[in-house]
Amino acid sequence: MSNQVKSLIEPGAIYSRQEAAEALGISLSTLKRLIKNGYLKVSKPHGMRRVFITGESILAMLDDTAVERSA
Repeated sequence: MSNQVKSLIEPGAIYSRQEAAEALGISLSTLKRLIKNGYLKVSKPHGMRRVFITGESILAMLDDTAVERSA
Protein backbone atom coordinates (compact mmCIF):
# COMPACT_ATOMS: atom_id res chain seq x y z
CA MET A 1 0.00 0.00 0.00
CA SER A 2 2.99 2.32 0.37
CA ASN A 3 2.86 3.27 -3.32
CA GLN A 4 -0.89 3.80 -3.40
CA VAL A 5 -2.37 7.24 -2.97
CA LYS A 6 -4.67 7.51 0.06
CA SER A 7 -8.25 8.09 -0.92
CA LEU A 8 -9.60 11.60 -0.60
CA ILE A 9 -11.91 11.91 2.37
CA GLU A 10 -15.27 13.15 1.13
CA PRO A 11 -17.25 15.20 3.70
CA GLY A 12 -20.62 13.80 2.60
CA ALA A 13 -19.51 10.17 2.43
CA ILE A 14 -20.12 7.42 4.99
CA TYR A 15 -17.22 5.14 5.91
CA SER A 16 -16.91 1.81 7.69
CA ARG A 17 -14.21 1.48 10.33
CA GLN A 18 -11.98 -0.37 7.85
CA GLU A 19 -12.50 2.25 5.13
CA ALA A 20 -11.78 5.10 7.55
CA ALA A 21 -8.61 3.39 8.79
CA GLU A 22 -7.41 2.87 5.22
CA ALA A 23 -8.19 6.48 4.25
CA LEU A 24 -6.20 7.73 7.26
CA GLY A 25 -3.37 5.25 6.71
CA ILE A 26 -3.70 3.78 10.22
CA SER A 27 -4.48 0.35 11.62
CA LEU A 28 -7.99 -0.68 12.57
CA SER A 29 -6.91 -0.97 16.21
CA THR A 30 -5.63 2.63 16.16
CA LEU A 31 -8.94 3.80 14.66
CA LYS A 32 -10.87 1.94 17.37
CA ARG A 33 -8.71 3.69 20.00
CA LEU A 34 -9.52 7.08 18.44
CA ILE A 35 -13.22 6.25 18.66
CA LYS A 36 -12.98 4.92 22.23
CA ASN A 37 -11.07 8.01 23.40
CA GLY A 38 -13.64 10.36 21.86
CA TYR A 39 -11.50 11.82 19.07
CA LEU A 40 -13.66 10.40 16.29
CA LYS A 41 -17.45 10.57 16.40
CA VAL A 42 -19.38 7.62 14.99
CA SER A 43 -23.01 6.62 14.52
CA LYS A 44 -24.20 3.22 15.66
CA PRO A 45 -27.90 2.56 15.09
CA HIS A 46 -29.61 0.72 17.96
CA GLY A 47 -29.38 -3.03 17.60
CA MET A 48 -26.66 -2.92 14.95
CA ARG A 49 -23.03 -3.96 15.28
CA ARG A 50 -22.03 -1.82 12.32
CA VAL A 51 -20.52 1.59 12.97
CA PHE A 52 -20.85 4.47 10.51
CA ILE A 53 -18.30 7.27 10.29
CA THR A 54 -18.97 10.42 8.28
CA GLY A 55 -16.31 12.17 6.27
CA GLU A 56 -17.15 15.31 8.26
CA SER A 57 -16.28 13.49 11.49
CA ILE A 58 -12.90 12.38 10.12
CA LEU A 59 -12.07 15.86 8.83
CA ALA A 60 -13.22 17.47 12.10
CA MET A 61 -10.94 15.14 14.09
CA LEU A 62 -8.01 16.10 11.87
CA ASP A 63 -8.78 19.81 12.31
CA ASP A 64 -9.28 19.50 16.09
CA THR A 65 -5.99 17.64 16.57
CA ALA A 66 -3.85 19.72 14.20
CA VAL A 67 -0.43 20.55 15.59
CA GLU A 68 0.98 24.03 15.03
CA ARG A 69 4.67 23.99 14.14
CA SER A 70 6.96 26.79 15.20
CA ALA A 71 9.40 28.15 12.63
